[in-house]
Amino acid sequence: MTVPNHFELLATDGAARTGKLTTPHGVVRTPAFMPVGTAGAMKGLHWREVRDAGADIVLGNTYHLMLRPGAERIAALGGLQKFTGWNGPMLTDSGGFQVMSLSELRKVTEQAVTFRSHIDGAKVELSPERSIEVQRLLGSDIAMQMDECVRLPAERADIERAMQLSLRWAARSKRAFESAPDGYMLFGIVQGGDVPELRHASARGLVEIGFHGYAIGGLAVGEPQAVMLAMIEETAPVLPADRPRYLMGVGTPEDLLEAVARGIDMFDCVMPTRNGRHGMAFTRFGQINLRNARHADDPRPLDEESAWPSARDISRAYLHHLVRSGETLGAMLLSDINIAYYQHLMQGMRDAIAAGTFEEFKKQTRAGWARGDIPPR
Repeated sequence: MTVPNHFELLATDGAARTGKLTTPHGVVRTPAFMPVGTAGAMKGLHWREVRDAGADIVLGNTYHLMLRPGAERIAALGGLQKFTGWNGPMLTDSGGFQVMSLSELRKVTEQAVTFRSHIDGAKVELSPERSIEVQRLLGSDIAMQMDECVRLPAERADIERAMQLSLRWAARSKRAFESAPDGYMLFGIVQGGDVPELRHASARGLVEIGFHGYAIGGLAVGEPQAVMLAMIEETAPVLPADRPRYLMGVGTPEDLLEAVARGIDMFDCVMPTRNGRHGMAFTRFGQINLRNARHADDPRPLDEESAWPSARDISRAYLHHLVRSGETLGAMLLSDINIAYYQHLMQGMRDAIAAGTFEEFKKQTRAGWARGDIPPR
C-alpha cells in the first residue's frame, strides 16, 4: 500500500486496540470519541471545556459549513481551526449523509448529488470532487470520501447499488485528494447495509484503492444494535490491522464499549450534547433524567466520585431546577457533564487495553450501568 500511515498501534487486548494517530494539528489517542461541532461550534460548550474534558479531536460538518458561512470564506479566514478557535485535530464528514437526511428534494446521479439547501432553497451540486475541495478549503486533518448512505431496512438491490456507487466515488475522492499536503488524511467508507457479503466486497474494494484509514458507515440508521455489532464483526477483520477504523455516527456508551471490543478505534455522535439539551445525563450509573421530580429536593451531586467538577459539585436539585425552568445553563452543564463522561469512558478503555484488563473493565462498567442510579432521598 503506497498511502502513508500515520497510525501507530500500541497495544491490543483481544480485538480491542489502543494506539495513536498523528495529524498536522496534534496526536489523537485511540479509542477516541469525537464530539460533534456541526456548524463549527459545540452546542452549549466552549472549546476549552471540550479540550479540558479530554477530547483530542472534534468533527465538523461539510454540508452545513459549505452552505453557511461557506468553505471559501472559511479558507480566506485561515481555515476551520483558526476560524473556530479549536486548535486541535479536526475531522470533516463528506456531507453526503446530510444531503440524504435533510434534503427532501435531491437527485443522485453517477456524477453528483443535486439538492436544495435547507437554508434558502438554493440549488446545490455536491460531487466527490467538490466534497474533497470543500474539505480541503476547510483545512480538516481528516477528510472523508463522499458516499451514499441508505437507511435500513432497505432492499438488497438498493443497498448494493449505493455500495457500488460509493466505491466509484471513493476512487474519485482519492484522486481529488492527491494534491493535499503531507500529513493530511482521507478515509474510505465501507457501505453494504446489513448484508455481510456486500460489506466484504465494499471493504475489499476500498483496501484495493488504498486510504489512510477506513470508516464503517451506514449503521445506526434504524437497525437494531445486534445488527450493527454483527456488521462490525463482519467488516473489521477485512480492514488492514495497521490502519484506524472509524464507526460513523455511533453512539451510546454501550455501543462504544461493544464496538471497541470488536476492534473499532474512532467514533462520533451528537448524543452527549443532544441528550444534555433534553435534561439527560450520562454517568457511571447509566443515564439519568434530571426532569424527574425525585431530584427536586436532592442536594447530592450526580456523582460525588467524579473527577469532573460539574458532575461532582453541582446539586441534583439545582440541575433539576434549571432543566424544568428551561434555563440555558441546564443544557450547558449537562452537555458538559456528558462530554466529560464520554471522554472518561474512552480513557478507561485505553488504560484497560494497555493493561490487558479490557474484559474486566467492560464487565465492571456494564455492572455499574445495570445497578442504576443511587437511591432517592
